[in-house]
This record gives sequence, C-alpha cells and structure tokens, in this order.
Amino acid sequence: MTEFSINTPATRLNFEVLTGGQVALTQLGSNDLTTASFNDKQQMVLTEVQVTGENIHHKGVGFVGTEPGSSLHYVSHRVIESKNGKTLEVIQKNIPETLLVTNHYRLFNNTPIIRSWVTLENIGNGNLGIEYVSSFALTGINQASDLDGNYAEHNTIYIANNDWTAEAQWKAGSLKDAGLDYWVDGEKGQASSKRISITNNSSWSCSEYSPNGILTNSVTGQSAIWQIENNGAWHYELTDIGAGNQLAIRLSGPEEYDNHWWKNLTPGETFTTVSAAFGQLQGDFEDALAAMTTYRRQIRRPNQDDQQLPVIFNDYMNGLSGDPTTAKEKPLIDAAAQAGCEYYVVDCGWYASGYWWDSVGEWQPSTERFPNGIEEVIDYIRSKGMVPGLWLEIEVMGIKCPLADRLPDDWFFMRHGKRVIDTDRYHLDFTNPAVRKYADQVVDRLVKQYGVGYIKMDYNITTGIGTDLNSDSDGDGLLKHNRAYLKWLDSVFKRYPDLVIENCGSGGMRHDYAMLQRHSIQSMSDQTDYLRNGNIAAVGASVVAPEQCAIWSYPLRDGDDEEVIFNMVNALLVRIHQSGLLNEVKGHRLELVKEGIATYKQYREKIPAMTPVWPTGLSQLDDEWFSYGLRNKKEMYLAVWHGKGETVEKTIDLSHYGKVNEVTQLFPKDDRLTKYVCANDLLTVHFPQEKVVRLYKIELGE
Repeated sequence: MTEFSINTPATRLNFEVLTGGQVALTQLGSNDLTTASFNDKQQMVLTEVQVTGENIHHKGVGFVGTEPGSSLHYVSHRVIESKNGKTLEVIQKNIPETLLVTNHYRLFNNTPIIRSWVTLENIGNGNLGIEYVSSFALTGINQASDLDGNYAEHNTIYIANNDWTAEAQWKAGSLKDAGLDYWVDGEKGQASSKRISITNNSSWSCSEYSPNGILTNSVTGQSAIWQIENNGAWHYELTDIGAGNQLAIRLSGPEEYDNHWWKNLTPGETFTTVSAAFGQLQGDFEDALAAMTTYRRQIRRPNQDDQQLPVIFNDYMNGLSGDPTTAKEKPLIDAAAQAGCEYYVVDCGWYASGYWWDSVGEWQPSTERFPNGIEEVIDYIRSKGMVPGLWLEIEVMGIKCPLADRLPDDWFFMRHGKRVIDTDRYHLDFTNPAVRKYADQVVDRLVKQYGVGYIKMDYNITTGIGTDLNSDSDGDGLLKHNRAYLKWLDSVFKRYPDLVIENCGSGGMRHDYAMLQRHSIQSMSDQTDYLRNGNIAAVGASVVAPEQCAIWSYPLRDGDDEEVIFNMVNALLVRIHQSGLLNEVKGHRLELVKEGIATYKQYREKIPAMTPVWPTGLSQLDDEWFSYGLRNKKEMYLAVWHGKGETVEKTIDLSHYGKVNEVTQLFPKDDRLTKYVCANDLLTVHFPQEKVVRLYKIELGE
C-alpha cells in the first residue's frame, strides 16, 4: 500500500492506495482510521458514481456500493498551493477506461472545514448516463477509536428543518431514533437497506431543510458538520456499509432517484458536481458551528457591506406591506433617518397601481403610486443621508404580464411542451441569453437611471422538479438554470461591485452558500410574530454567518416598551432589518428604537470576527427560554429571551467560554423590570413576566 496526505495548520487528510489500486480516505481531521482493517478500508471510497446500466453492490436505494464508484483505481494526485491553504486533486479511472474522476479537496489554513467537489470526464467512445455522483463521500464518520462501536446510539444527528416563517429549526436525536439500527454481532454483520435521507427538491434550496447537518459522537468526542452549496435541489444520506460496522455519509447535488436529475455525458464531455463543505473535529456542536462560520467567511465574496453592517430600513414588514406611495413613504423616510437607519428600501408594489402578483415582469414604476416618478422618492431618501433601494423578483414573470404573451416559450421553464406555472407566475430560464440580457437591462435601469444602491432580490415561487427544454432531464434543466443564474449574479457584481443585493426567498427559503458566497446579506424569515421571530433570530447564525443574517425589527403602532425592546434585541446580534410604521411609533417607544440602533453601532464592526454561541442550546419555536451570543477571547455579547411561560428565573452556565469578569446590561440602559446576577461563571436573570429579552456585555478572562 502507498500513502499520501495533505496538511494545513487546521486539518489533515490521509489517503491509502490499496492493493489493487483503490484509493481509501483513511483520515479527515480528527477522524483517524489509518489502523482500520484492509476490509474496512475497501469501503472508504472517495467517490460514489452510478452509471446507467452498471451494477450496484448494495440492497436498497442508498448511494453506497455504486459502480463504477466502487472500482475506481488510482491514476495520480497533485497539491496546489494557495495563499490561504491548499487544494488536493486525486485522479482515478475505471477499468474499461471510459470515465476519469477527479476529486478536489480545498483545505484552508484557519478552519478544519474542507470544500469538496468532483469532476467527471468521459474518456470513452460511447455516452455515459450519470444517475448519481457524490460531491463528498466519507466512510467511518465520527468513528475514530470506535470503529466497532454502536454508532446508532453513540451518535446524535442534528437536522436543520426549514419552513416558511419557521427557519433553521434544528431537531436532534440519536441515529437509532432516526431509524438506523446497529446490529453487528462480533464478526458477523451485514449492511442494512436503511438510510437516513435528507432531500430538497425544486428551486427553493431550503424549502424543507437547510442544506446543513451536524453529527456528534458521545464516545469519541468528535463532531462532524457539513453543508451542500447549491441554489436548487440536493441530497445527503447516512447509512451503514460493508459488514454493517461502518457509518457512511454521502453529500451530493441533485440525483436521479430523489431529484429527477440524469446527465448524458458524451465522449469528451465533463461534468462538475456542486460543492460541499465538510469538517471533522474534536468538540461539540458549538465547536463545529464555529468552524463552519469561519469557513463561510472564508469563501465569501469580499465586500464592504459585511464589514460595515449598515442599518437597513425596509418599508414592508408590519409596515406598508406592499402598498407604497409617495405620500406614505416620505414620513416613513423621515422617521427612519431620525432613528439612525443608513439604507432605505422601498419593497414590493412600486411597479403596479393595484394587485400586482400575477402581472409582474416589466418592472416599470407606477405613475399612480408615484405621480412625479419614483425618482422623487429615491431623491428624498438620498437627501436624508440614506442609500436608496428597491425590491425585485427577477426570475419570475406573472401570467398576466403583457410581456409574457409576446415572448417565446424558450424564455421559460417548460415540461411536456407546456410552460410551468406556479402561483400565477411563469419561471424564467437563465440559460437563455435573451433572459439574461433582459435581466441586465432591468438592473442597469435601477442602478443607472434611478440611482439605487441596494436591491432586495426576492424569490417567491418554485420551479417544481425542473425543465425538460434543452436538457437531459428535468433535474438537469434545473441545475443548468441554477448555475446560469449564479453566473449572471457574478456578472452583476462585476459591473457594480459596491451594489448591495439582498438574498431573499419568501424569507429564508434559499439561504444556501451557492447564493451566500455572492450575496452579502440574507433575509432570514418573514415571520410576523415578533416573539417567534426571536426564536428564529436566536438560531439564524447557525446556518448563515451572523453578519449576513438579516432579522426584522418591527415595533408595532400599539404596543409597550417591552414589545419594542424585544423587536430590537431580535436583530442586535445579526443584521438589522428595521421596519414597522416608525412615523406612528411615539414617545419613549421611539426613543428605544433609536437607543437600540445607537447601541448596535457601538460594536457592529466586531461582529464579522466574532464566533456565535448558544449557551442554552439551539432553540426551537415557542421555547420558554433561549439565548444566543457572539464572543471573542475578551468579551461576549449575549441576548437572553423569555418567551411564553411562568418561570421567572433562568441560570445560564458561561464557564465553557472562559472566566466571567464582569457583566453589564447593554440594552436597554434604563431598566426597572429585570434583574441579573453573575457568580462562579453562572449568569442568573430574573424576568418577572413573559415576552422579555435583554442584551448583556460580558467581559471574559483566562
């Protein structure tokens, strides 16, 4: 056997070329399986590839034992040095020499998270039907020193459930609870047909799940964490393999069985998978999320927005709600400026006089709403010292849009000869150059003619399984559109590097890092209940870097001080999306809004370098008590929420983060309701009523 490895200060990968030429991944980060048996190492393949007509060495529907994935043989490898890490390329091919497979592993100097993707090349003379190819494969996950242990009971899996207005709801339980049982008895064992399968279909990448997962092992003390980076369909699964004693994970973009994706790879053609991120480390779920946060910051397009964190006002949520006019906007603009906001965004409705949902697509301002032109409102925003912004939904066209009837079908998603219609809208296909030209013209008009510096790019419908026009399968058409849209975004940012484009998909329905390595800011949710919005705010940074995670703060017209404080704290440790009818919020309640924004400006420049923490765990909707904070070596900013419930005190153990030297209540400054005390690194808060939250600054020592 021959070994080769790649190292950075943060992680290590080790590979063995086994007798017969198969390559085994025997170590990734803390998960060292180099002493495993030869039989076990034979299961540690780098790539799963299933070609149509080839055998599959597995009972059931899981993507292990694929062919030619199981019989790929080593050809060569090389290491590419870069400023902040290294990339390893491992090249393999199958025995008939029809397929060349290259695994790409991108390692960074400052995080144990690696980026992985795979390239296939047809080097034969005939077509190859690709049914499945993994972006990343690891066998023996979390099993260092416990390869024959009960992985079903030793491992806890965190699955990030997602829903419109209920984003990033992590559910944790053992693999056994999830249905994967361990039944190896001594030398006897058999791989099961069961898989824990998490799949997202269609073009909302987060419609049912966030493309993330965490696995922690109570025996080895290890955690694994991953994310799949595609703005459409994806799939991951965990199952046992070989003699049933090894736990395997497979990450991929779309595939045929679950996502209706199939690719006809012609001779000389190449296909590259979506990228996936994966890390294996010693530590708990918080340590894993800290590493992933560093990785997300590492891969992101450099931009000033994520360093400066300007305060954004948007007129929609619990505000104008899609009914903007010049008369309504001006007093709201005044109030936003007085409160300290730095961007002002006119949300949906600016392009139509009445009901606009099924007629969008031409993006021309309504003269009824803006008699003197929308430029009057935009100029007024700028005169108040704020950067103006507008709402768009560029990927759709309403079925009653006059332009839609004049356009050819190849502008749109098609299935079985008919345009795809979702909620009274057609979906544009960005693989068509004419569509991209049209989109460019819209953006150019907003930036050059109207002078906007911010676009809220929304996305409120989905495509279904995809389009069969000019594609090998419905899923192939969707993936090609996904990638064409990303390239179009890249071209927009190249033309306008300082333009801020918010990523929104009915809130957080598309918060993947194919999008967020480009966008600087993500709308996390459209939750209208400020109490539940607090639950989402407390976990948003688990799936999106905190400086990209925008949370609504929308004080009500008729509320009390505690309601305003709750709304403000929801956004104070991420990005502020200020809203509400601030011009109708009066007296001390309005002063609290101003105080909250002023407080945020005291420390916001620290957020992009701070690590998110969850001292009371990842919260769920309707939890009574929950917390979320940001820390560095010297200090922590911690929000503690009390939702609904009768318990008036909560003690939070902070010893995990260092010695607590001092605790100061940061917001609100004037407080005659709550109390707190800290002793022996335990913070105890007394909140005598429901729906109360406070923000603390904590000085940390060694």
